Amino acid sequence: MKIPRIISILLVLLLALPSLVGCAGDSAEVIKIGVIASLTGEVAVYGNAVAEAVKLYVEQFNEAGGIGGKKIKIIEYDDKGNATEAVNAYNRLVSSDNVVAIIGPVISTPTLSVAELSAADNVPMITGTATHPDVTKYGKNYFRACFEDPFQGGAITRFAADYLKAKSGAIIYNTSDAYSTGLKDSITATANEIGFTITATEGYAKGDVDFKAQLTNIIQTNPDVIFIPEYYQSAYLICKQARELGFTGTFLGVDGTDGILEMEGVDPSIVEGMYFANHFAADSTDPDVVKFVEDYNKKYGKNPNALAALGYDAAMILINAIKTVIENGGEGFALTNSAEHRQLIIDALRATELDCVTGNIKFDENNNPIKECVIIQIRDGANHFVANY
Repeated sequence: MKIPRIISILLVLLLALPSLVGCAGDSAEVIKIGVIASLTGEVAVYGNAVAEAVKLYVEQFNEAGGIGGKKIKIIEYDDKGNATEAVNAYNRLVSSDNVVAIIGPVISTPTLSVAELSAADNVPMITGTATHPDVTKYGKNYFRACFEDPFQGGAITRFAADYLKAKSGAIIYNTSDAYSTGLKDSITATANEIGFTITATEGYAKGDVDFKAQLTNIIQTNPDVIFIPEYYQSAYLICKQARELGFTGTFLGVDGTDGILEMEGVDPSIVEGMYFANHFAADSTDPDVVKFVEDYNKKYGKNPNALAALGYDAAMILINAIKTVIENGGEGFALTNSAEHRQLIIDALRATELDCVTGNIKFDENNNPIKECVIIQIRDGANHFVANY
């Protein structure tokens, strides 16, 4: 049976429509960037804070007109704080989703696994929050918005000696975690450098919840302070058990401490008086910080933590670099995930100099930001700015 000409034309158009829509949606109208974050699992407080802040910045950027009318589209995957999940997410973003660049992961161990892969592919990447020094050492494609672990480990140790006038301290750390072990090393190195006495160093394994044996050994050495280079969940348990064993000195944490007050069922009195190194103070009077806190609170009904501030900055830095590439490309330029365009984004990232929420950011020769560390104290159930270090 012969099909009428008009019906033939309609069939051709219908068959072509899905590919035409996909092309317009993914190429002509949007610029795709990937986000890898720990949305579930042990450090979900961090991952969700980063993801929320990235979405906030992208929403604000798109509402302001995007880049020449093109909008940023986020493709997000949950790595559950796990290196294997992070690698799987990275492979999907690069091979299937064809993103032009990626934000994340959030914590150091999964970030290190992705960093090595991304260097081989030369994919433009920025982590807002992974502080391990090796993150940016695999290739020139990887950037970060946060300071490195040796910097914050040194800062909190000098703070103990200079500001608190402490003479000695002990360290309890996670031997299974790159973040925790790296910080332990930097605290120890700085202590040796400035003549600060480390009375004991005790380790535990990933998943441990009973730290009383290690803490008993520590308390017997009578330290003025205990350094806890660990994420908030284990840090809280360590503080609780140390108090139960009779320790009355001061706890000192790192940026992983941020989020401890947001834990379900937390007793703020356990960590009252604790100090920790951080990237950002929500009670700062800096106009950029004030606006970010207001915007985040308006959207999510809560104050942002430092991980959110760094996620916001990472999005700002990456999208500013993408915008630079497109604008320099001239009329008709279409950004792709080709090797040539990846390198253009990397070059634009390297030339960054921006006033961000966590300070003015430009990168050193290793793609690490040059910035200060903030010291926070937990007081009356809230985080309070103490000093810059």
